[in-house]
Amino acid sequence: MLEQNVTRLTVDGKEIILLGTAHVSKQSAEQVKELVETEKPDTVCIELDEQRYQSMMDQDRWKSMDIFKVIKEKKATLLLMNLVISSFQKRIAKQYEIKPGQEMIQGIESAEKIGANLVLADRNIQITFARIWSGVGLMGRARLLMEIIGSIFSKDEITEEELEKLKSEDMLNSMLHDFTVNFPKLKVPLIDERDQFLAQKIKEAPGNKIVAVLGAAHVPGIKEEIKKDHDLQALSVRPKKSNAPKLIGWLIPIFILAIIGYAFLANPDAGVDLTMSWILWNGFFAALGAAIAFGHPLTILASFIVAPFTSLYPLLAAGWFSGIAEAYFRRPKVADFENLSDDVFTLKGFWSNKVTRILLVVVLTNVGSTLGTVIGGADVIRLFIKNILGT
Repeated sequence: MLEQNVTRLTVDGKEIILLGTAHVSKQSAEQVKELVETEKPDTVCIELDEQRYQSMMDQDRWKSMDIFKVIKEKKATLLLMNLVISSFQKRIAKQYEIKPGQEMIQGIESAEKIGANLVLADRNIQITFARIWSGVGLMGRARLLMEIIGSIFSKDEITEEELEKLKSEDMLNSMLHDFTVNFPKLKVPLIDERDQFLAQKIKEAPGNKIVAVLGAAHVPGIKEEIKKDHDLQALSVRPKKSNAPKLIGWLIPIFILAIIGYAFLANPDAGVDLTMSWILWNGFFAALGAAIAFGHPLTILASFIVAPFTSLYPLLAAGWFSGIAEAYFRRPKVADFENLSDDVFTLKGFWSNKVTRILLVVVLTNVGSTLGTVIGGADVIRLFIKNILGT
């Protein structure tokens, strides 16, 4: 049974053994132990980056998290995505009474037991998300978030047959399967680039015998990519942000301010109507987002007040202010950080834990503010045409 999941290669005089695993399979963890401790390689490579390795090894990491710093550094969405992906793994792991990532932990422990080198072979997850994020566009990002959240909050139990299918799919790819059908380009940063990165790291690992513990989805790609040379630095570059969104982000508020200003000069009453439309649409949808996240009443009020102004200044975001307000009025306690890994397991936990609620407030306020900008801008133009050009 073990050899069915093992691929043996010889590359540049090195013996390389790839073990395809399921990230939530107890049997996979047992296979890792058997293979590593039988083969006694010089190096064990595992499909983790430094961030995920530290998260896996330090279960108390959440206690030291500065939620204000997360908001200010614009990492709320990324952290929320990491947490919901973690909850997806944990749901499956709890159903089958195993630890998520147990096969990676076993790889670490077995490498230490035999005195082998340990190589963290995967690309930084933030780089992967950044490259995914840049390639799907604004609507794609919204659908991506909905796809992830929908996968996590599903109440359906995973069957044994579906669990076995995970052995042929990457965890992220499994969650985003339908999305990748609609956005084929997503496969490039999610699978193809990581295959190249993993292959190069494995090939460069020290020693003459290497065992690599991988999600089974990566094995076919790595078998091909390991024959080639890849530039790890190029694969680790964050994509440059296009200037077009920045330009549009400035042109829209300039245009809105211009027609409101002209309306005041031509017809002060119409100017007031346009201004009120902008304020009400922006404020309403931003406040609605904060309310859906069960934000504090004063957080909801803050969202309503700041959104019309932040929408006119692209360097600011309504969610930053609402998140900081929520953190101030409902400051997370130590228990919230301690319970974070358990609370993300359920929909109720996501909304009741003060840490995740702050993240939800940030994300949903920003979504609401964006929607308010679109609808409010359209209504301002409608009123301008009706009250100014139509007179």
